[in-house]
Parts: sequence; C-alpha cells; structure tokens
Amino acid sequence: MSGVALIGFGAIGRALAIALTGDTAISMAGVLLRTGSDSRDQVPGGLPVVEDTAGLIALAPSVVIECAGHAAATLHVPDVLRAGIDVILASSGVLADPQAAAEFEDAARAGGARLILTPGAVGGLDVLAAARLGGLDRVVYTGVKPPAAWRGTPAESLVDLDRLTNAHEIFRGSARMAAATYPKNANVAASVALAGLGFEATEVRLVANPATTTNRHRIEASGRFGRFAIDLDNAPLPGNPKSSALTALAIERLVRTRFAAVVV
Repeated sequence: MSGVALIGFGAIGRALAIALTGDTAISMAGVLLRTGSDSRDQVPGGLPVVEDTAGLIALAPSVVIECAGHAAATLHVPDVLRAGIDVILASSGVLADPQAAAEFEDAARAGGARLILTPGAVGGLDVLAAARLGGLDRVVYTGVKPPAAWRGTPAESLVDLDRLTNAHEIFRGSARMAAATYPKNANVAASVALAGLGFEATEVRLVANPATTTNRHRIEASGRFGRFAIDLDNAPLPGNPKSSALTALAIERLVRTRFAAVVV
C-alpha cells in the first residue's frame, strides 16, 4: 500500500482525502498543518496531523501533495524533496520566482526525488509541451472567473467587484507578472508557462465577468507545429471559488497514475 501525505487541508486537500480514502491501493499517511490551523477540526479522525516538515518526513509517505499555497510550498517542499520524497505541487506559481525555482530543482536533484507539476484546472499541457519541442511562436492564456473569485486580490482596487455589470479585464501581462500579482488565481498561468514558452514569453489575460458562474480557461498556441486553442468551462471547487473542481481531480489522477499498472 502506498502512503500519501498532504501539506494543507483546505478545499483541495479535503476533496483529495475524501476521494482517496477507501482505495485499497492507496493509504493516507497524514497531514501537515501550521500550528493553530482552523482546518485541524476537519481532518478525519485517525489521520495523523503534524506541524513541521520533520514530522511530515517522519510519516515516510511515498508522495506528498502540496495544496496549501506559495508560502507553505516555499517553507516545506525543498526539505521534503531533499529527503528523497516526490512532491506533487499544486502551487506552481511559486516557480515564477527564479530563486525558488532553482532551489526546488536543486533540492529534487539532491534527494533523487521528483517535483511533479499538476495541470490544475486546464487541459492540453501535454500537447503544449509536445509543441514546444517542434517550435512555439506564441502562447496566450486567458482566465475568466466570476467577480467573487477575484475578492482578496488586486482586482478589488481596479473595479468594484460587487457592482460589476460587464466583463472587465483586470490583468494583461506576462505569466511571471500574473503569478506574482495573483498568486491564488494564477497557478494555471504558471503551469502553462512551464509547459510552453516560459514565464516571460507567455501572455496572460485575467478577466472578471459577472455573466459567468464557471471558471473559464483558454489556451491558444501557434508555431511550426501548427496551432491550437483549448477551452474549458470548469465548475468552481465547493468551498473555494478561486479554484476549479478540476484542480482537485487533476491531482487525484496524478496520484492514481503514479501507482497504476497501466498509464494513459
């Protein structure tokens, strides 16, 4: 049986724990939560809870899933990788910081571990990564979410989200800038950048639209391989409108694929 540990137990962590519990091939090894976390009461009884990286490593999981945000990823993931434990990273936007990206990669190499990036709320990253090998000229990612999904972000200083009546572009720039400015919303932009042209060359548009009740994602790419456009309309994750339900499902698939005999 293969043990899975979580860093964080928010909406994504809870969805994963529910999905993976009861699988005879996968066991939940435990959860890392910061001291005083409100999520502690939501952790199922019998599932160990630790409060630091050393405690997490002591659980000896086969893989750790980070789903707690950039700060937690920076604090815990490098040491987990150096301990030789693979990590599935939900907060891919943290890699927009070149120093953090170098530290994560160095830690993985030192520990002989793998840092695995989830596609999160989008599809087509396999196609994008393949197209990169053939030559990419342009990649544009557009993210459209309801106004509520942009609360607690710089968008609040740009437009009255509660009174918005039409679609409003709240950001246009590079993927690096998007990940830094909207870290809780732009992990998708970071994953697209890492699969394709990189953080500087990947173009990003973020839009608040009161007419939508879903999280919309569009990837457009062109190059010597040809061109493609992929659109997704995702239901928001219950308990967290900033994330799509597909984000948790994508991580669940990575876990199941890791231990499967046949992989698609």
